[in-house]
Amino acid sequence: MTRKDFQRLTRLRLNDARTLLKNGNKEGAYYLTGLAVKCALKAAIARRTRRHEFPPKPTIVRGIYDHDLNKLLIAAGLEQVLEAVAVGNAALKQNWVLVKDWTVESRYVTTGLDGEVMYRAATGRNGVLAWLRQHW
Repeated sequence: MTRKDFQRLTRLRLNDARTLLKNGNKEGAYYLTGLAVKCALKAAIARRTRRHEFPPKPTIVRGIYDHDLNKLLIAAGLEQVLEAVAVGNAALKQNWVLVKDWTVESRYVTTGLDGEVMYRAATGRNGVLAWLRQHW
């Protein structure tokens, strides 16, 4: 997959999440919003690669295929960038705190996930995705 593929998937999963929210499916919207963030992080990782470059160490490559948003943030080289920006932007920091705990296993949860909060943290003012788009 290419960086553009991950960017497109980010937009598609957000559209899916918005549709689910409009129809009252908060749990599904939660999962798909998190998946959109995951795709955006993978686009940011892809931006760091160069054509014809030999792949990095196996442990780094395995980390790229992870589902943990915190690990993907690190693989994208954005952990310290986020920390620096968050010093002056408490809202972005709080939004990351809400989004970072998403897991791929949330697709199996049938109650208790608040997709509206997750969607706002990802897409609202000072949202995680607006910040990630600067780096993808």
